[in-house]
Amino acid sequence: QVQLVESGGGLVQAGGSLRLSCAASGRTFSSYIMGWFRQAPGKQRELVASITSRGATNYADSVKGRFTISRDKDKNTVYLQMNSLKPEDTAVYHCAARPTAYDNYEIPGQGTQVTVSS
Repeated sequence: QVQLVESGGGLVQAGGSLRLSCAASGRTFSSYIMGWFRQAPGKQRELVASITSRGATNYADSVKGRFTISRDKDKNTVYLQMNSLKPEDTAVYHCAARPTAYDNYEIPGQGTQVTVSS
């Protein structure tokens, strides 16, 4: 069973930074596509960033230039470095994984809350 545990969220002022971590267990994730989703109250869940096993990354337009996704295969961990945070980045952030681009993401964790104050 896939286990993804998110951490690193918190309260930060606008313009600040946070780094989220996602510890994966239960499988070998080195070949998986990993992603970060977020969901704000009353809004649809949004894919924020993703990274392939080869390190290719993709970002939502709303976070390009501010967020960076990375992965440490030895530690089975994925990170999301968030800089220049805005109040509209406030959401619960979830880590996700899928074996290939043809599969749906699995999002088993409870997420971590990020709150950006103005």
